[in-house]
Amino acid sequence: MKADPGLASWLKLALTPGIGPATLRRLLRQYGLPHEVLSRPRRELEAFLSAEALFRLHSDELEPLVERALAWAAEPGHRVVTLADEDYPKLLLEIPDPPALLFAAGRAELLGRPALAVVGSRNATPQGEANAGAFAKSLSASGLTIVSGLALGIDAAAHRGGLAAAGSTIAVLGTGIDVVYPQRNAALAAQIAGQGLLLSEFALGTAPAAHNFPRRNRLISGLARGCLVVEAALASGSLITARAAAEQGREVFAIPGSIHSPLAKGCHALIKSGAKLVESADDVLAELSGFRPSGYAATTRETPAPPDAGLLAHMGHDPVDVDSLCTRAGMSAEQVSSELLRLELDGQVTALPGGLFQRLEKAPRR
Repeated sequence: MKADPGLASWLKLALTPGIGPATLRRLLRQYGLPHEVLSRPRRELEAFLSAEALFRLHSDELEPLVERALAWAAEPGHRVVTLADEDYPKLLLEIPDPPALLFAAGRAELLGRPALAVVGSRNATPQGEANAGAFAKSLSASGLTIVSGLALGIDAAAHRGGLAAAGSTIAVLGTGIDVVYPQRNAALAAQIAGQGLLLSEFALGTAPAAHNFPRRNRLISGLARGCLVVEAALASGSLITARAAAEQGREVFAIPGSIHSPLAKGCHALIKSGAKLVESADDVLAELSGFRPSGYAATTRETPAPPDAGLLAHMGHDPVDVDSLCTRAGMSAEQVSSELLRLELDGQVTALPGGLFQRLEKAPRR
């Protein structure tokens, strides 16, 4: 195939081991576009690059990688967006270390839309996933694109919520864009590639590695006007995203939870350190200065239980065991167990480990 010389030059520099985003930007500031960098004598580049990076830059090992990337970019729906492109996300230019290029599969126009990051625990509770989906759907309906990291739990629920409305969703990967991780989200990734956008700064074929995900997290927050944390333990990677958002000057939001839940402690720590406590999508929208919702009418505030809610009215919102429910409701264990089974089948209650049960808040109908 005939290579695009401009894009080929970008790829050659970006794919050279030892030339990171910061070094590449220094080269661009000094010499101009990548093809001009590549035309400079080797002795000039020694001031910027290590001996090993220089050797690899001038070796033949990069050609197959560049050709593979060019072939990928030539497929329908695929793009490589560089720092010089008009479509490069403007908000990413504000962060300290924007990537030199982005591999994009799907609707690249979403990179220019107002966005909100929604992140949280991989081991989310059913209520956390329901909250993430409801918030994401409401915010997507308001015109915000939902950005997350394609992880299990909160991320996946947020993507599904984003896909359910006009704002859609962007999944930022910690792997090459041709590598789906985790595999359990393969179908979701395919749906996002068709209706939203998959995005990665990593070379094709890059496997999942622990050090890649903090780099991915800075892009999740960098693409968005704010970051909403739904559920997070104190050691959660979601707090890295929230910290990056704060450092980038983005708004940080957190949904409070039960004081007994380990997955609420990260959110509570964020709130103590200045994150906005939110109970509804309206709370998020109210804090995003300069953003006007388009046709937004949904709300995620919980609706009170009706007077005839029965056992549901006695459950509260924290996990609870059968004995406690018997005491609260004045019912026998058999009656409580029967009613819990009915509520669980109806999607109003979920069973948790340790013989506990928790009420699920359904997202209100629009």
